[in-house]
Amino acid sequence: MFGEEELVKIHKERATLISYIITAAFGLVLSRLWYLQVYKGETLHNYSIQNRLRKEVVWAPRGLIYSRDDQMLVDNIPRFDAILTPQFLMDKEETVTKLGKFLNMDVESINAVLKKNSNQAKYRPIIIKKNISFDELAKIETQNADLPGVSVDTFISREYRDKEVGAHLLGYISEISQIQLPKLRERDRVDYRLGDFIGQFGIEEQLDKYLRGENGHEFVEVDARGRRKRYINTDNLFKGIEDEKPLSGMNVKLTIDRDMQIAAYNALEDKVGGVIAMDIDSGEVLTMVSRPSFDPSQFSRGLTPEYWRSLVGNKNHPLRDRNIQEHFSPGSTFKVITGISAFEKGEIDEHTEVNCTGSFRLGRKVYHCWKKGGHGPTNLVKAIRESCNVYFWRAANRIDIDDIAHYAKGFGLGSRTGISLPREVQGFIPTKDWKKKRFGQEWQAGETLSCAIGQSYVLASTIQLATAYGAIANGGKIYRPYVVKDIYDTNGELVKTFTPELLSKIELKNPKTLKFIREGLFQVVNNPKGTGWYKRGQGIMMAGKTGTSQVRSASADKIYTKCETMDYESRHHGLFVAYAPADNPKIVAAAIFEHGCHGSSAAPVVEAVITQYMKKYQPEMYLQNLEKDKTLKDNWIKSLRQAAQPVAKPAAPADDEE
Repeated sequence: MFGEEELVKIHKERATLISYIITAAFGLVLSRLWYLQVYKGETLHNYSIQNRLRKEVVWAPRGLIYSRDDQMLVDNIPRFDAILTPQFLMDKEETVTKLGKFLNMDVESINAVLKKNSNQAKYRPIIIKKNISFDELAKIETQNADLPGVSVDTFISREYRDKEVGAHLLGYISEISQIQLPKLRERDRVDYRLGDFIGQFGIEEQLDKYLRGENGHEFVEVDARGRRKRYINTDNLFKGIEDEKPLSGMNVKLTIDRDMQIAAYNALEDKVGGVIAMDIDSGEVLTMVSRPSFDPSQFSRGLTPEYWRSLVGNKNHPLRDRNIQEHFSPGSTFKVITGISAFEKGEIDEHTEVNCTGSFRLGRKVYHCWKKGGHGPTNLVKAIRESCNVYFWRAANRIDIDDIAHYAKGFGLGSRTGISLPREVQGFIPTKDWKKKRFGQEWQAGETLSCAIGQSYVLASTIQLATAYGAIANGGKIYRPYVVKDIYDTNGELVKTFTPELLSKIELKNPKTLKFIREGLFQVVNNPKGTGWYKRGQGIMMAGKTGTSQVRSASADKIYTKCETMDYESRHHGLFVAYAPADNPKIVAAAIFEHGCHGSSAAPVVEAVITQYMKKYQPEMYLQNLEKDKTLKDNWIKSLRQAAQPVAKPAAPADDEE
């Protein structure tokens, strides 16, 4: 038929074209399959595995903290947090309702937590409740199939062995805040993230870079709902995804003695105050306790709003360290500085005697001694022993405030000690130039009198007083106080050690100056007329000084009002500083008892700390001093009895006598 050949030709050409298209299509499919299965096979296989894996942080254990004799002070324990990942939520309302029952939380609270974190990526887990109990943990794990997106995260919590004892020194850790994040990233050059825990106070803050370690990560298999199925060991499974083990933080040994810490804490009882003790010949801090205190474990477990309110709402400020973050008028503990200044200037010596009648007039103003009837004839040793104001007023009236300031600063007062702890206050010692610049006024002689007995502008902390009295005891050497002894890596290898640092040495011109100052300090505690006699410690033979720091100035008609009858906020602070043994000093301690009325009120705290030290580190000397102390006490009592006996009247002359 006409045209059939032409038609066949056309169909044949079309068939050929279709076959080419089909062949090309198959070629494309095969090449694509080859590309996916062969060329990209391993990579895509890895991707498929990753789709069922979830990367989880493995928190690095922080380094442990030990006392000087290797007693553990800070440890790590496991903690469990209930977390929810929004990405894997199937039925939010149902899941939240069930989770609330298991965790004893209402739905509104859980939704509030989710809303607060709604701006972060949905794949990031949100902590719903920290530090859940084992009962709550069991409920979540057994009902995991009905809680898509809910899991339990294991976290290493910080545990402080003695809770509130020494909390200010050790510090605490807590989550890094949104405000801190950029600042600390810039400062430490570390990629911190929200949820990371860092040291926020004390040793935990100061040595955070050593203690914190480096977090690792691991991969777990999850189902389509995001529920954890099992841990996957990714070693040699595929390239690019591997577990990373955490690196533990370094361990730290402190100069602190745990037994002395406990003794100090118990001695402070319910007082508001603090105590610090140091080695006289090195500056090692042996004890550093402040009360009221707080439980630092509460911060690492997840601070509750109720506990936080109990701290910030407490008028006694339990978060402040009384030893380095507060300064006070040192009161009579400062009189030794005035005595040293006048002795060195040649205005007084061991024979200088002042008749204390109970008052001292300067111009038209009368200054009253604490003892209404006065102390009678008084030399330097007696003035220190009985804390005679009049003696030191007369001595100060012969010298200049700048002379007092010179020696005060030489003994470390009015400046930070440089201890490796944050937020140390400076204290203050006034001078003529300071007043001129600050107020535009000339210094007045009456102001010198107030400063001479540790009042008015003079401010000092207990750590500064301990440093100053340590220098009196050791011959004028000022050491920088330090609390960290050694730092070790995870293998126990020594990374860094700290040694004593001599900051300065006070060169006194008169070799008798410290001799008579020390004799006065010895009699404060070991003479029945001393202001610290009734608070003396047995067997420690300490020398020290009581001090009363006025909170508010009193009018002339209320000077002799009994402190205990005042309202609490108006009562004086009590201070006591001492070193021991007096003839061979090893330790110095300073304590403050806020609103304790008298310096002797703080003495038992110092006595408890020094006694613990002597029994533990100087047992032979302690036993020897017990005998010395008994003999000394017997001699004083014997002399007092003899002085109290009436003078015998002479016998009547006989008839043959004239």
